[in-house]
Order: sequence, then C-alpha cells, then structure tokens
Amino acid sequence: MSSEIVSLSPLDTTRFGIVSARASQISPENLHFILEFCSKNRVKFLIGRCSSSDIKTVHAMEDNGFRLMDTLVYLRKDLHGFSYLGVPEELVIRSLEPGDVPQVVNVAKASFTGYKGHYNVDRRLDPEAAIEVYASWAERCCLNRSVADHVLVAEMNNEIVGFKAIRINSPQQTEVILVGVAPQARKKGIFRELMSQCLRWSREIDAKETIISTLLTNIPVQKACSQLNFTLYSSYHTFHKWFD
Repeated sequence: MSSEIVSLSPLDTTRFGIVSARASQISPENLHFILEFCSKNRVKFLIGRCSSSDIKTVHAMEDNGFRLMDTLVYLRKDLHGFSYLGVPEELVIRSLEPGDVPQVVNVAKASFTGYKGHYNVDRRLDPEAAIEVYASWAERCCLNRSVADHVLVAEMNNEIVGFKAIRINSPQQTEVILVGVAPQARKKGIFRELMSQCLRWSREIDAKETIISTLLTNIPVQKACSQLNFTLYSSYHTFHKWFD
C-alpha cells in the first residue's frame, strides 16, 4: 500500500525486522495523512524528508515526535563545456565487471563504517544493520539496472578502492546515487577522478546535467564537487519517527 507521498518500505522492514515506511515532500497539509497511513499499516519506523527551508514543516514534524537525523545538500553540474582532464597513471577507473561485485560490497562496508547518515546516527537502529544498508545498496546498484544504470570502479595496484553508481533520471539528467572510497585510499583524489569519469560518461549519453547529494557535514565531497564547478541548489532534512 502506498501513495506518492508515503509508502511502506519493504527493504527497511527486512533490514531492521520492523514495519517501516518512507515519506517525502512532507508538509503541514499532508502530515495528518502520513500519520494516518502509518497507523493503518501498523508502521513502527518512519523515515521522512522535507525541505530544509520549510521551517513551518520542521516545527510541525517536531511537534509530532519526529527527530532530525541528517541534512542532505544537493549539487548540480551543467555539462555544457565540460572537458575531461585524464586520470593519474597509478589509478585505473573503468566500468564495473561481473567479478567486481564482492570487492565493491567490501568497499561500501568499509567506507560507510562510522558514516553519519540517518541510519547510523539513530541509536534505536542496530549499527551493524545500518552499515549493511549501504553494502546491500551497493550490491543492488551493481546487479539491478532499475537501481543504477552504470557503475564505475577505481583500481590501485589491481585492487578496487572506490566505486560510483550513476542513475539516469531523464534524458537530460544523471545522478550519482552512491559512492564509496576505501578508508586506506582516501586523500588521493579518487573521489574527484571518479566524479570526472562520471561526468564524461554523462556527456557521452548526451545528458545536460549531473546532480549529487551528500551530507551537509561531508566537507571533503563538497570541496571536490566545488573544484568541478558543481553548485548547491537545494537541501533536505531527514527525520525519523518511532511509533511506540
């Protein structure tokens, strides 16, 4: 059972063993409908998002027991005039191959350990299960074209140390939906090179822009995107509500 505003989340239900739901574009006008939906469907755990500029909605959610977990910022890159600069010799960036999937999953696990996303900071969620969210997501990006249209991997010394999953939102727009760099390979420019290759691929399929979201607190990613002339255009708060 679902609507355009709120729907059950089978993946989260399976991951955490509790009936879960997701709601987007929450407003004071539809909040009652969302809460009623959760009551009728015996939802235990709700993930909800609203624009960070919508203070009225933020207050309404707080009044109804929602707790802020993270804030995402969205950045956009106009692909007109983009020129690819090349990759350092010690780094290989290429398209995913079938045998790469286990390494990508391992990179995701390592990359998102200690991450401050909404799953990780909610103390009521199993922290091991929270990390598995990203590992499972990475695996689905590799195996399911309805999740991601293209996956790039970064190799150093024949070892995969990073990946980036890309979705085609429309003929005009691509989106980076998941990215991970192994902790031991950070501060080597791998994220930036993966992003450059993503932009190159997007240009090759005639997209006009690429977007990416990241945590407000993820300054390294924002700096790398700024170097590639991405610009900030929106932001969203993520809230959790527990029904008990």
